[in-house]
Amino acid sequence: MELLIIPLLFCVAIALAPANLSRILALGGGIGTLVVAWVHTLQFKADKVVSIFAPEWVSSFGLTFKMGYDGMSLFMVLLTSLVIPLILLATFQLPYAKNKGFNAMVMLMQFGLLGVFMAQDGILFYVFWELTLIPVFLIAYWYGDEDRKPVLTKFFIYTFVGSLAMLLSFIALGLQASDFSYEQLVAVGLNPKVAFWVMGGFFLAFAIKIPLIPFHTWQPSTYTSAPTAGTMLLSALMLKMALYGMVKWMIPLAPEALPDYQCIVIVLGLIGIVYAAIIAIQEKDIKRLFAYASISHVGLIAAGIILFNKEVLSAAFLQMANHSLVAVGLFLAASILEERFKTRKLEEMGGVAKLSPTFAFWFAVLCFASVSVPFTSGFIGEFLLLKGLYQYHWVVGLIAGTTLVFGAVYMLRAYQVSMFGSPNKESFEDLRWNELLVFIVLSVLIVTLGIFPQFINDFVGPSLKNVMDSMQTSQPILP
Repeated sequence: MELLIIPLLFCVAIALAPANLSRILALGGGIGTLVVAWVHTLQFKADKVVSIFAPEWVSSFGLTFKMGYDGMSLFMVLLTSLVIPLILLATFQLPYAKNKGFNAMVMLMQFGLLGVFMAQDGILFYVFWELTLIPVFLIAYWYGDEDRKPVLTKFFIYTFVGSLAMLLSFIALGLQASDFSYEQLVAVGLNPKVAFWVMGGFFLAFAIKIPLIPFHTWQPSTYTSAPTAGTMLLSALMLKMALYGMVKWMIPLAPEALPDYQCIVIVLGLIGIVYAAIIAIQEKDIKRLFAYASISHVGLIAAGIILFNKEVLSAAFLQMANHSLVAVGLFLAASILEERFKTRKLEEMGGVAKLSPTFAFWFAVLCFASVSVPFTSGFIGEFLLLKGLYQYHWVVGLIAGTTLVFGAVYMLRAYQVSMFGSPNKESFEDLRWNELLVFIVLSVLIVTLGIFPQFINDFVGPSLKNVMDSMQTSQPILP
């Protein structure tokens, strides 16, 4: 339970401590959680399910309060525990980073995220899922742009409606099971028509969070109006809850409806890949450009997940890690450019490579990682996702493959316009120590996973097999 307790304790400590200590405490809490997560990782046997809290009693509502992790859950815990300190470090010298409210909310966000990934009870998963909305909303509301209020209202409505749909699906399953524990919910067999609506509730919640077209309209404006840390939390971590939820909850709990949703999700994913990429190519706001790039990349991951075979799912987890690391780096680069130039418009930038060659180099590394060049973490993951989609249908694979071309176009355009040409400023502050450290850590991780991608497959593979096996042993189909 220490994985959950540490961020919660640091959240309380930050609220009680002097303001000048808040960012130090937050960074310490993030690093402490990472250390504990790494210890759990070293002790973990990939074919096991570890229970960290499993009371024997069940509430009158069927809630079991079970917490634990398998390989894919622990992988997401480790990824979250790694990204949170990087976000805190990346924003360490920004004005709002000294605020107690900001640092406390980041710790609360980490608590909620870890709860989502370790919940072994449907209602508990829903509670933590909803909890994560509060801190990221407050971070964006307190420290976002001037136009944030209508944007955040739209964001809240979208996510709240999706969450209610997911809750209804859990209730429908819970009525057929003795309680809401994961093993009981997975064992329920459903009539295909009922399963279609049950999966639909999960799909709506996850499609909004990812987001998939046409549930994406909240995303670009929210990413743009939120402060850098809020955008990183949304892109690097919060949308991963939905991708993880598809694998862990949506498909295993209503597998009878999988054939009905495969075509739907693949088509929406393909539309997102192409449409968002075309918008990104034309986008003049660098932060919005990266927001649309995110939609394009996660469309590919979602389309791969719905195929639900072990090789593609392992690639999806590798790509989730890659997307999280690259998202932190790209939005940090966007924040640096916006802070120094006092604008997000690409045409008002330029010449940075002459004024700040160090920043230009590390930004280039992240851009190459984003387009999945060989020896980066995105290369093998994207290749296996495209391979799986091509095996599903060659036309699907061909359309999905356009992400390679479009991604190179919009990323290299963003880099060229901002880094080259005549300088629009006489000086440009080079990287601060914390920014340089984040870029180095991200680059090392991206290259390491690019060279040793098998680590993730070995780590999450047995858990994926267990999930697939559980889908084959459900109870007789209920009307």
